[in-house]
Amino acid sequence: MHRYWFGIVLWKRILLALVLGAVVGLIWGEGAGQIRWLGDLFVRLIQMVVAPLVFVTIVSGVISLSDPKRLGSIGVKAVSLYVLTSLTAVGVGLTLALLIQPGAGVDFSDAIPREGLEAAQPFAGLIEMIVPTNPIAALASGQILAVIFFALILGAAILVSGEAGKPLADVFNSAAEAMLKLVGFIMEVAPFGVFALIAWVMGTTGLSAFVNVALLALCVVVGCLIQILVFQGGIIKLFARLPVWPFFRDVTDAALVAFSTSSSSATLPVTMAVAEGNLGIKKPVFSTVLPLGMTVSMDGTALYIGILAVFAAQASGITLSASDYALIVVTTLLVSIGTAPVPSASLFMLAAVLQGIGVDPMQTALLVGFVLPFDRILDMTRTVANVISDLAVATVVGKWENEIDVEAYIAPPVK
Repeated sequence: MHRYWFGIVLWKRILLALVLGAVVGLIWGEGAGQIRWLGDLFVRLIQMVVAPLVFVTIVSGVISLSDPKRLGSIGVKAVSLYVLTSLTAVGVGLTLALLIQPGAGVDFSDAIPREGLEAAQPFAGLIEMIVPTNPIAALASGQILAVIFFALILGAAILVSGEAGKPLADVFNSAAEAMLKLVGFIMEVAPFGVFALIAWVMGTTGLSAFVNVALLALCVVVGCLIQILVFQGGIIKLFARLPVWPFFRDVTDAALVAFSTSSSSATLPVTMAVAEGNLGIKKPVFSTVLPLGMTVSMDGTALYIGILAVFAAQASGITLSASDYALIVVTTLLVSIGTAPVPSASLFMLAAVLQGIGVDPMQTALLVGFVLPFDRILDMTRTVANVISDLAVATVVGKWENEIDVEAYIAPPVK
């Protein structure tokens, strides 16, 4: 039994657990909440390694560049692609919401207003968050943007130190390898965590709950599929000149974990392991591009906020002008950058977008109260789009920088 279990490719084990969890949850109902702790334990295990993994792999990746100038090249290319994919995601969301009209005739009378909505984050505030006053405190509290910044400048300092910095470089290289091995150990318990999480979600939410938001759910699911298959697959085909099928085949592990945890942050260790082990992307690229994407690239979030903005306008009887749509695009891009990579965070950033198109705070609170009870599976779906976007951009940058093993990319993943 032991040999048979570990002889199955990991993504197949996770998929089996996901399907079984859904069945058990639908049958067991509310009682499935009793095994949620197993899923929470799995999420805690992978969250445990996120901050140290980001720190040591970025430092190690920068060191392996050999030329500090390449760091700027990789960063500019990655950010440019992330902005491009986020723009297409907003466009897809707005287009589908206009075509399907999910907010037409929606009644918020039974919705409970939700507080805790955030105002728009000033650009200066976003910049200040990047520079930590205490790098150790940033690591301890999981301030990923601050951790990335400190790791980048520390790696650059070690790189330009030459021979004097070599002992420290060896330490970080060894630490990065050890952390990736630790991720491999944690992933062996992924099927059990996924089973418990999906059983809990289906047992407490169930499919019948989506009748009230069927059109909204349709917009999100179809939009994510279009964004993943057409635009994220498209940049691999057009910009990297690589076949698309191996990419979608090899990102399954990360996609399934993203779906079950609803968190780009919790999925990052798996995303890194997939980038290196399945896609053949080398450390200088995946160690910098993926953590950056986790914090600044949110295709699924951008798409969802765009849909909800039009949904809110339709439900509130507001007619949007061309300038309103342009404002939605700009504010959605800024909000998606500042959205925490945790479940349902994007819902509570809506006020920053809706206030610009005439939706008052009470209407926004009612909208969030209306959507939040059904949001978990929608969040799971858009997290998949977020994570696959990160891997698509890393693949393209890896090809541009000659930091991808094309043979490993094309070959099936090793069991």
